[in-house]
Order: sequence, then structure tokens, then C-alpha cells
Amino acid sequence: MINKNYSFAVLKKFFLGIFFVILSALISLSAGVALSAEVVDRIVAIVNDDIIRLVELDKAASSFEEQIRSKKLFPDREDEEIYKIRLEVLNNLIDEKLADQEIRNAGIFVDEREIDNAIEQVKAMNYYSDEDLRRALTASGVSMEEYREEIKRQILRNKLVNIKVKSKIIITETDIKAYYDNHPEKYASKKKYLLSNILMTYPVTLDAELKLAVYSRMKGVYRQLDEGVSFQEIAKTSSEAMNASDGGSLGLFSLDELSENIVEAIKDLNAGGVSLITETDQGYQIFLVESIEEAGGRELSDVTDEISQLLYEESVNNKFQSWIEHLREDAHLKIVR
Repeated sequence: MINKNYSFAVLKKFFLGIFFVILSALISLSAGVALSAEVVDRIVAIVNDDIIRLVELDKAASSFEEQIRSKKLFPDREDEEIYKIRLEVLNNLIDEKLADQEIRNAGIFVDEREIDNAIEQVKAMNYYSDEDLRRALTASGVSMEEYREEIKRQILRNKLVNIKVKSKIIITETDIKAYYDNHPEKYASKKKYLLSNILMTYPVTLDAELKLAVYSRMKGVYRQLDEGVSFQEIAKTSSEAMNASDGGSLGLFSLDELSENIVEAIKDLNAGGVSLITETDQGYQIFLVESIEEAGGRELSDVTDEISQLLYEESVNNKFQSWIEHLREDAHLKIVR
């Protein structure tokens, strides 16, 4: 399924400065232009004083329909998925019509210089010459005039969002602090364990007798460790892992990077602690926690701008969608089956 904000995904990135998305969007739409000359056009929706025609819907939905057909679903399931996607695309086209009507009502306009500047930013961000851009458009079956019209449309919508939505958004320090506190997984430091291991493999045939013999050997290793023999020395002489020559050194890991059984083996150990014999996918292992450190934390002052931008984007999306829904409530809408 496409995102509910599909029609304005390009818009969102546009006012963040990623103008190349406009080119990509236009190119993807161009793939659906080749409609059969035999298709009979008709009205599929009425939006106040505007209409949406079947050819518009076919063009906007074509790339999504191709994705569905490429899955090779059963015919009934394919028809159901295509019906759903066309309904979503139609609803997004309705939202676009409502936005375009608001643009007209607000008297918003775009001059040629603004379009020129937007195209120059596309070229600069992608290291395109004018010839490179024209070549890319031609290869995709899009004329420069069509491209300029698409950019104009996106600038108009950006200005509309500025007036109707963005000007009403304020992100406070309290908002930023609350987000920071509520997302420790993103910003708090993580406990990391510097680990070494001793590994003894057992037969893949799972021969119980041989497996027990390997476990007995590992118990002998554990007794040596308990008697104070160096972990690194035993690893060099007894471990069957590739890192044996390095004294069993594995590296630095947070718990969420380790399998569940290894986490259980080491999570309660202090620095210098040795785990019990642990059965893993590789074989029997004993782990040494060489040290524990806190790593990866980010202070609030370092991420304030990042969080502010994230909250701003979320607020723009939410408020814009709410605003569109209010327009729908007040509009004269009719979907023609």
C-alpha cells in the first residue's frame, strides 16, 4: 500500500530542499503515460467545481499496478490489490484537487525565476549540467516544459503549506526535551561489553555421546579457569575458534547485538567475569567479559536541531493531513463508479 500522504511526499521533501525528488516523481509518472488509445475516458470523481478523469487515475496508478502484477498473485487477489491501490490513488488525487483549489482561492502564484532557481538547485545537488538534465528527462519521455510545470505545481503547494500549516507550527524547548527523554534508545548511552571466548564445536550429526565428550572437555577448561589459569592462554591452546591465536578476542558488543543465549550468559557479569558453559549455534562456549563501558550516548545539546527538525516535519505532516480532512468535510465530493 502507498502512504496516505503519497501525493504530498514530493512536497514535503521539496521544502526540505531535496528538489531531485520532483524529477524522480515526474519520471515515475511518465511510465504510465502510454495508455491504450482504445481506452474510453470518463469522469471518475467530482471535487467541487473540478473533475478527475479516468486517464488521470490510470496515469497516476499505473506504476503501482505494475508492482502488484509483478508479484504474480492469484487473479482474484491481484484484482483486489489493484482495486485498493486505485482507490488510494484516487483519494490522493482528490486531495491534490482540493489543494489546487485552495491555491487558486488564496491567489498564490509562481514566477519563472522561482522555477529557474529550483531547477538550478536540482542540477547543483546532482552535479548535473543543463545537458545532463535534459538528457535524463528525454530518456524518461518527459519534456522540459512538462518538468517545469511539475516544479511550478510543487512550489505552489509548498507556498500553500507555508500559509495554511507551517506558519502555525511552533516547536518549544519543552517539546524537544520531552522527545529526547522519551527516546532513550536513540540518544542514551549503551552498555558495551568487550568479550573474548573459548569455543569447542560438536558434531553436526548431534551424536549424543560425542557431544557429551566435547562438553566434558569444556568442563576441564572451565576448571582450569577456576584455578586461575589465564583465559587468553587457554583460548590459544584449547579454543577451536578462528580467533584462538588472538587469545579469543571477539570485540566490543552491546547486548542487542548478541543472541539471546549469549546475553543470558554475560548480562549479569562484571568486568573480568567468566560465563558458565553456554551452548550456541557454533558449539559450546565460555565468555570472558574483559571490560564494560558506556558508549554511543548523545547529549541533548548535540541533538537539539535534529529533534527540532524531526518534530517540525511530523507536525507539518499531521497538521496538513488534518487540514486536508477538514477541506474534504466541507467539499462537494462524488466518486463516480
